This record gives sequence, structure tokens and C-alpha cells, in this order.
Amino acid sequence: EVQLVESGGGLVQAGGSLRLSCAASGFTFDDYAIHWFRQAPGKDRDGISCISSSGGGGYTTYADSVKGRFTISRDNSKNTVYLQMNSLNPEDTAVYYCAAAPACLGGVDYWGQGTQVTVSS
Repeated sequence: EVQLVESGGGLVQAGGSLRLSCAASGFTFDDYAIHWFRQAPGKDRDGISCISSSGGGGYTTYADSVKGRFTISRDNSKNTVYLQMNSLNPEDTAVYYCAAAPACLGGVDYWGQGTQVTVSS
């Protein structure tokens, strides 16, 4: 059974930091790119970061809204991807989802259930 399990969300004050984790199982993790998406209330789900598979060079991409504040990384020995989020602001409040895809460009094969991040002003 394929599983992507996010953790690390919570309530934080503006200017603070959180680190989200995405633990994967049930598929060949090393062969997949991992995305982070987020969805704020009443808004569309947006992609904010992606890290390619090791075979794809492990390159990373970021949306302009998070560039310079968020860092994505992966530990293939733990089948886990991380999203370090710094300098958080209330506009970062959303449910954060990780997702697995063959590449950073193209469709997603598997989704996690999401973790809530709330940033208070």
C-alpha cells in the first residue's frame, strides 16, 4: 500500500519556523520526485516546491512566494522529504500536502493526507 504521511504542522507565530516531514512507503521512493503543495481556505491547491529523484539530479524548485524562505530536502535512506519553513507569515497558513510524481514536471501519482500549518500575526 502506497502511503505518504505528512507531519510537523502546527501553530506558530509570524517570523517563526517549522519543519514538515513527508514519510513515504509502498513505492520505490528513490525513483520519484516529491512535491509540496499547499491549500489555503477558499483557494486552489498550489505547488510550492519540488525535489527531483536522485536519478534526476536531485534538483529543487520553489514558487516565488516561498523562495529564499523554504528549503526542500530528501533523505533517501529514510524515505523522507523535508520542508524547512522559515520567516513564516500569516499568508503561509494552509494545509500542506506532499505528493510523489515521476518528475517535477508532469502529473502526480500519489498524495498525502495533509498537515495544517497556522501562522498567527
